[in-house]
Amino acid sequence: MNHVLPEPEDWSCFLQNFMQGKVVFGSWYQHVTAWWEKKQTYSNLHYMFYEDLIEDSGQEINRLCSFLGLSPTAEQKEHVRDKAKFDNMKQNKMTNFSSVQTMNHSVSPFLRKGTIGDWKNHFTVSQNEQFDEDYENKMKNSALCFRTEI
Repeated sequence: MNHVLPEPEDWSCFLQNFMQGKVVFGSWYQHVTAWWEKKQTYSNLHYMFYEDLIEDSGQEINRLCSFLGLSPTAEQKEHVRDKAKFDNMKQNKMTNFSSVQTMNHSVSPFLRKGTIGDWKNHFTVSQNEQFDEDYENKMKNSALCFRTEI
């Protein structure tokens, strides 16, 4: 869907390239662990995880407000909670990239489903085992933990 990026191969080839860091922006593992390490010494970084936002958006909004030093009203927090809902973001041109000319939304929308655990519909059992092993190996020295379920 992104005209700037090369045409992707099939899922199996992409997964192998992803695990090897042979994708346009390089290794995802290096990217996320480097920023996680930077967060430990740089106080102006705040991590939010989609699964946490879906599970308890109120708590995550409170954590964000605390990080930003803000004290919004309950009404203002509810407004943020509403705007951060996946279906609302999917319709918002500021978040769905529909106004970006290099994105071809007739191929696929930028924001697809917003469904936690959808990876199970794409990975075979073998691919999942291979990815889990690769993830475990490359993330073993990091305290960063991702959830795939709620």
